[in-house]
Amino acid sequence: MTIAVHPRARALLFDVDGTLADTMPLHFWAWHRLLEDMGIDYPQDMFHALAGMPTQRIVGLVNQRFEVSLDPRATAAAKERLFATRLHEVKPIEPVVALARHWRGVMPMAVGTGGRRRLVQRILHTVGLRGWFRIIVAAEDVTDHKPAPDTWLTCARRLAVPLECCQVFEDGDLGLEAARQAGMIATDIRPFLLPEDPFRVLDG
Repeated sequence: MTIAVHPRARALLFDVDGTLADTMPLHFWAWHRLLEDMGIDYPQDMFHALAGMPTQRIVGLVNQRFEVSLDPRATAAAKERLFATRLHEVKPIEPVVALARHWRGVMPMAVGTGGRRRLVQRILHTVGLRGWFRIIVAAEDVTDHKPAPDTWLTCARRLAVPLECCQVFEDGDLGLEAARQAGMIATDIRPFLLPEDPFRVLDG
């Protein structure tokens, strides 16, 4: 089953983690290993519910839920260092990458992510997508992150495409809500993934 482009679409906007790149199992591994060493059992349901949120904000929510006082900046940096040690294992999510490959150079495309720009660029390079996206809106480019619409609004503004003509491809509920708030076409890519895909291991 292939992912369709909406007839109204004039620009394609993509999340990265869990959408273009199969990073979610590795992100969970890094979070779980880091927090386990601090005596915190980080649950999968919380991890998935916060998909798309910047790392430092996640640390703040961990502090609230588990009544701890982790330093957001230092903890986020430690988590990203752990993630980076296994970055070479990340693979592309083929149904989404195939779509981007088909429309590359035909329709404007951008990336909108809650990740830090430097790490996002490394992920895109790892899965063979370096240079595919002229516009990358990362965590440091907006103040209000997903589920606020600002990430996608910034993509549309930089592409100079009307909001209603932007189609967003996402795997996270926060990102899909952000796309809907922006008045865009929101496409959940999860139904297009095979049950045996490594991406889905953590869903069970």
